[in-house]
Amino acid sequence: MDATTGTKAVTETVSEDRRPSMVVIERCARLEGVDPLDLDPLYDTIDPDVLDSACAAPGFTSLEFTYCGRVVTLRSVGDELAVTIDDAATPATGPNTTTGGEPSL
Repeated sequence: MDATTGTKAVTETVSEDRRPSMVVIERCARLEGVDPLDLDPLYDTIDPDVLDSACAAPGFTSLEFTYCGRVVTLRSVGDELAVTIDDAATPATGPNTTTGGEPSL
């Protein structure tokens, strides 16, 4: 539980052999208790290829968006990528924004 927002959050570190988009889909499905194929397509929220490319780009810091009613945050932590998913309905910095406030694709 996040003491400042009152939401439950789950964070997972993404290994280099996994696509961030698949981690988001699989984790949301687990949290919802459904098969990943039963979720709304991630593409309706963000292009999975763009998500994966952005996370792998040099200088990537973070990306936040809402998927399946949950705030999804991907952030660079040293040489690793961390995916955090919580129960809040909307992201704190607005939909589809990066840490620097630049709109994402």
